[in-house]
Amino acid sequence: MRSRIATTILLVAIGAGAGPALSQPLQIQPGPAEPAPRAATTAAPKTPPRTTIPMPIPRPSGLAGAAVESSVPRPSTTLAAAAPTPVAAVPSDTSPRSLLERANASLNAMTVLSAEFVQTGASGRRQTGRLYLQKPGRMRFEYTPPNPVEIVADGSTVAVRDRKLNTQDVYSIGQTPLKFLLRERVDLARDTRVVDVRSEPDLASVTLEDKATFGGTSKVTLLFDAKTFALRQWIVVDPQGYETQVSLRNIDTAARIDPRLFNIDFTRVIN
Repeated sequence: MRSRIATTILLVAIGAGAGPALSQPLQIQPGPAEPAPRAATTAAPKTPPRTTIPMPIPRPSGLAGAAVESSVPRPSTTLAAAAPTPVAAVPSDTSPRSLLERANASLNAMTVLSAEFVQTGASGRRQTGRLYLQKPGRMRFEYTPPNPVEIVADGSTVAVRDRKLNTQDVYSIGQTPLKFLLRERVDLARDTRVVDVRSEPDLASVTLEDKATFGGTSKVTLLFDAKTFALRQWIVVDPQGYETQVSLRNIDTAARIDPRLFNIDFTRVIN
């Protein structure tokens, strides 16, 4: 019975339908490419939006009530300054192929990361917390109280914990659209389907499509600082079309992280 309830929550949270996939993958050709404005954000659905989590993966029951309201306006795509990841200086070549190579180099140089994050859901609600990442495969989202949720990936499994309800739902890391960020070596063109690469004055973006996420096809847009090419933000559009933005600040890519932060207590798994 408990399993059936968890499955129902899972389908409501992430959606069982897949959005339409683009007919052809992006053809990356060498040579300069003119900057193009970013596509407009998909219009908000008429039905009341729900709160999502940044992977995005199914939330435990009661998560919506844990969201932290804020009167601060929804952030724009102009990203706040943060400590740069040490990568090469900006080259003059802004072709899609060159931008993709720089994105790979930046992600591969990032073996550990700790940062503060600001998450904005489809409803405009903002939640904050701390993110810890250690390759390969380990990630932890700690939400600021009173939000009782934490998300932990231990290398193969992702657990969504609710400390208030004392629940834990466990999923395969392969169901999450951010799994490629946790690979020891990243090759975005090989690991994902690249559908768009763009260069703008203050940022560069790479949009990826993943058909293996729970519920259907998800799209992930990675946003990099145009000068340092450090990862600043990502935007996930789930199979139902709901968008979640996660912005990073006060980034540290050097400090060691306690490995115990990535431990999952499997005795708390709900059957």
